[in-house]
Amino acid sequence: MQKAIILQPQPRAWLEDSILRPFVSQYGEHLQRRRYAPSTQRAYLCCVAHFAHWLTQESYDLEAIGPGAVMRFLSEHQPACACADPVRRVRHELQAALGHLLEVLKAGGVVLQYPTRNSAIEQELTRFDAHMRDVWGLADNTRRKRCRVVEGFLVEHFGEQPISMATISATSIRRFVLGKQGRRPATVAANGVIIGCYLRFRSMSGERVGDLKAAIPRVAHWRMASLPEVLTDAEIDELLGSFDQTFPSRLRAYAMVRCLIDLGLRSSEVVKLQLDDINWADGTIKLVGTKSRRADALPLPSATGAAIAAYLHEERPATSNRAIFVRHVAPYDEPITTRSVKRAVLASYRRCGWTRTGVHILRHSMASRLLRTGAPMKEIADILRHRSLDTSAIYAKVDLTNLAAVALPWQGSAQ
Repeated sequence: MQKAIILQPQPRAWLEDSILRPFVSQYGEHLQRRRYAPSTQRAYLCCVAHFAHWLTQESYDLEAIGPGAVMRFLSEHQPACACADPVRRVRHELQAALGHLLEVLKAGGVVLQYPTRNSAIEQELTRFDAHMRDVWGLADNTRRKRCRVVEGFLVEHFGEQPISMATISATSIRRFVLGKQGRRPATVAANGVIIGCYLRFRSMSGERVGDLKAAIPRVAHWRMASLPEVLTDAEIDELLGSFDQTFPSRLRAYAMVRCLIDLGLRSSEVVKLQLDDINWADGTIKLVGTKSRRADALPLPSATGAAIAAYLHEERPATSNRAIFVRHVAPYDEPITTRSVKRAVLASYRRCGWTRTGVHILRHSMASRLLRTGAPMKEIADILRHRSLDTSAIYAKVDLTNLAAVALPWQGSAQ
């Protein structure tokens, strides 16, 4: 049974006098289904009342509401808001509440208005994304990042005009890749790769872009020059021991970190794990939708399985979602994101008194540990799901014991 959300007279009047009035009850039901606390439901509905008051002042029609209207409200009205109290003005609250409102309106059959874009750029990005997916087999996240950079490139050069590679100069390519003064070399290198990827796509369509590709600035990079940061066995024990303390969502954080350390999973692979992916009888775990775009099965270590089982039995909230790791706060019934994995790992570093910041360190540490125990490089590459042995070869550089056995005497040293 739905409980009515009690509002003060002013916000309630704003809602009742607005075009959003028919959706108020649906909005309340939406928040209650997602198990938001009563105080949060009330705060979000007050945010919607503020937005409704602004819509009335601006004479918006229902059909004109969409992400563009929300963006205008947050960027123009909210910073200079002079609406009568009580009114919610906290930006992150307004943004979250209005995100839920757009979901409710869409479910209610309202056709939301999206910001207009150059249709030629939209079509170009669609073709580019399809090519990356179907021909090059790139992962979803990689394609999204590349499309975002290419969109900025196309908007900067063409705006509302048709796309014509003949109008792009080598100078403009260099200017876009280098960006503003002070841009980090890693960002310059990444943008250069993405623009080169797009130009290669255009060349496969028959465009002559050789001069443009040659104009992409290159950042100095020596392959295999750096060493991956890894944890020693003692540091791994200290990290796992930090979970003996009591804190919210401890069992979930411990199970996720064990997946990273014991299985060498990426953060994106941890959040995609499903209940059906674990075969408890055979002691295996299946990885689907990984970066390699293939299904892989790995043995499930007993310590990892015990950590996951403890989380499922003792801490995981009741939910219909089949993801192993789910949210512990509203909105419920949703899997966690990679940000949750990163926060759990960084919190464990802080409990150990470390200043490390990378989650991938745990994956590197797992590979280094296998190498120290004598595992063949091919086996390590299979566990890490690397397509090429060259990708795993960098871990041979941190195997100091075996490197010392084959090191030649330094010239001039005592024989």
